[in-house]
Amino acid sequence: MHFSRPLKQGTLIKRYKRFLADIKLPDSSRITVHCPNSGSMLACSEPGSLVCYSRSDNPKRKYPHTLEMVHNGKTWIGVNTSRTNRIVAEAIENKQIKELNHFESIRREVKTSAESRLDLLLEGGEKQTYIEVKNCSLAENGWALFPDAVTARGTKHLRELARLVNLGHRGVIFFLVQRLDCNGFSPAAAIDSVYADTLVEAQLKGVEILAYQAEVTPVSIEIVRSLPVRLEG
Repeated sequence: MHFSRPLKQGTLIKRYKRFLADIKLPDSSRITVHCPNSGSMLACSEPGSLVCYSRSDNPKRKYPHTLEMVHNGKTWIGVNTSRTNRIVAEAIENKQIKELNHFESIRREVKTSAESRLDLLLEGGEKQTYIEVKNCSLAENGWALFPDAVTARGTKHLRELARLVNLGHRGVIFFLVQRLDCNGFSPAAAIDSVYADTLVEAQLKGVEILAYQAEVTPVSIEIVRSLPVRLEG
């Protein structure tokens, strides 16, 4: 995924109220930007961090700028979760995800029950493939971790995938790791043990777990490789 126009840089002053952040610009002026990330952004929202942001042409937006990525001193970290599904869908369409190459069409935001909706549906091939995508911005000791805050909604998605697998469909949980300083993925059991346990249960019921790493730059965000998954220990 390439950005349609060049991103601008600044320095993070603080993130607050979950969806807002203040940024200091190179000319020392300050702006407030929208922060489209419902997680804690643990370890990637330190004041003083270099950031990149975009600008929307929508005149109705109260905050026209959007926080896109944060640099932790080693790597850019993608934090705009509203782009995650598009990045993954684009990679699937371009046949970059070897486990998801056999399909005829792709649908987004698919309702699977009265209370559930999943991110992607691949149609064609032997089975319908339901995919839930999660953005992973947290890493520790070389391992990408999810979630960075307790997520009852995420646990619900795992159970819905398991239900669909039981009905004869294919279910996939896809973790997009938007940083280069890690070499594997693991659930963040210390943050949300229920989610971690449910992920193990979902796998035992046939839900497939995929983790792919993306290279994040001010020009583009591109999936570059798959990562090994470690569920325990």
